[in-house]
Amino acid sequence: MGGLPGNAGRGQEGSSGSVMEGWTRPDLVSLLFPGNYRTQLWDKQSESFLPSTPGLGMHVEVKDPDGKVVLSRLYGSEGRFTFTSHTPGEHQICLHSNSTRMALFAGGKLRVHLDIQVGEHTNNYPEIAAKDKLTELQLRARQLLDQVEQIQKEQNYQRYREERFRMTSESTNQRVLWWSIAQTIILILTGIWQMRHLKSFFEAKKLV
Repeated sequence: MGGLPGNAGRGQEGSSGSVMEGWTRPDLVSLLFPGNYRTQLWDKQSESFLPSTPGLGMHVEVKDPDGKVVLSRLYGSEGRFTFTSHTPGEHQICLHSNSTRMALFAGGKLRVHLDIQVGEHTNNYPEIAAKDKLTELQLRARQLLDQVEQIQKEQNYQRYREERFRMTSESTNQRVLWWSIAQTIILILTGIWQMRHLKSFFEAKKLV
């Protein structure tokens, strides 16, 4: 999967905001995801968002699909965080401010820009080139190989999702079939009971 685009969310200062993203692939044991965020506070006088909000604290919490907290840390008004994912599925990222300036900015708006990088976008190619002493051609070849590997992983992930969807569909169809059989058996038993009851009624009334 490619890098997620920067998302901007708004909320009241002191409140929390969450985003759900599914990116982990089942063919990998774990993946390291870097994330960047930036906050902007609404200025009532200028009726616009300020370029920066110094002094504002942001708490970042990341949960895996099982609800386990994989990251919980306090950062500044803007920064970079990383977390390691071990479980495939949707992960929940929650950011909320813990500013002590609530009385000053009560009812204000807070914009959060969030950028999560996945796949080959997590690689810092200038740093790799400097470390491994790669030429521009070698670096480009490295990027192409990473992109091909990423495409293969994405295809594996899509096959994994398709397999899960097929298993869910088969399980649902099987339950519907057994429920239909159970309904048919109940109707047959009810009909037999009604016929026996009517026969006994008519015999008691000496109508037959």
